[in-house]
Amino acid sequence: MSFHLHFDESDLLRCRFALSPLWETQSAVRVLARPGQQGYHLPWLRRIREAAAGLPLEPLWLLMPDGGHSPDFFSPPPVGPLVSFEEEIAAVRAIDPELARQDIEASLRDRPEAWSSAARQELLADPARSLRELTDLLERAWRALVEPHWPRLRALLEADVAYHSRRLAAVGFERLLGELSPRLSWAGSTLTINDTKTRHSRVLGGQGLVLMPSVFVWPATVGGFEDPWLPAVVYPARGIGGLWTDPGGTTPDALARLLGRARADVLCALDEPAGTSALAHRLGLAPSSVSEHLSVLRAAGLLTSRRYGHQVLYERTPLGIALAVPE
Repeated sequence: MSFHLHFDESDLLRCRFALSPLWETQSAVRVLARPGQQGYHLPWLRRIREAAAGLPLEPLWLLMPDGGHSPDFFSPPPVGPLVSFEEEIAAVRAIDPELARQDIEASLRDRPEAWSSAARQELLADPARSLRELTDLLERAWRALVEPHWPRLRALLEADVAYHSRRLAAVGFERLLGELSPRLSWAGSTLTINDTKTRHSRVLGGQGLVLMPSVFVWPATVGGFEDPWLPAVVYPARGIGGLWTDPGGTTPDALARLLGRARADVLCALDEPAGTSALAHRLGLAPSSVSEHLSVLRAAGLLTSRRYGHQVLYERTPLGIALAVPE
């Protein structure tokens, strides 16, 4: 089966990338319940095992059927490119409880075994309370499972957006879609997400499309979101295979002697564009030290920088690449 998104000219002008800490949170919760999605994330699973054991995630899992409808209000597409978790969760708390009830009921229909359960009755009996309790649980999951690792995750997601933004300029929208995921295809004015477990169609109607890279969505590509949410496609971010690999031991000794160990480590850690805080977290250095090293490396012609939202992303120049990755 497949999911179809129908564009007009104005929609093509309103396509954009965005990151969503809330999406990553609910997607991380989903990974915990699905061993088939855990292969890339075993180091993360080991790190969060104790924290996850203390979370009562069953109400969220009940609304995450394997195929079918998951509540859109869990993680509506962000209205801006770099929203914080606090902004997103505040927006969810402000949702009309009746809208949440409809979303919950649609999800439970795809889990017939849950229709007669006490949990189902409890979720639907008091939508305002259910919304409050589910939102509180999502916030607890963020604090325990995702927030401690968010600098690392955000660095990978920002690198994905930087890379695909360049590819969009180089190859155009139609070819970019195929590079985002093999499950995406374009024909006429319709974007199709193939091999989904449901059949659905949506006319974008001038709202455009939000493209969201995700660490935890692999191997799926997710599309949809019904009104009143913005249309979105969530695709696996590049580089998740090395996400949990520490960069230690990758700096050539000769380069360390030339630049100094810390400065050489910063240069070698920039396999993908990254900001100061992400590099500091990855390397275990103070942000002020990393900022100083980045300034020196940029002044020496080894790095270039550009602004993305409120952050400055750094990446290696051809000279920096030649030094960091010698043949």
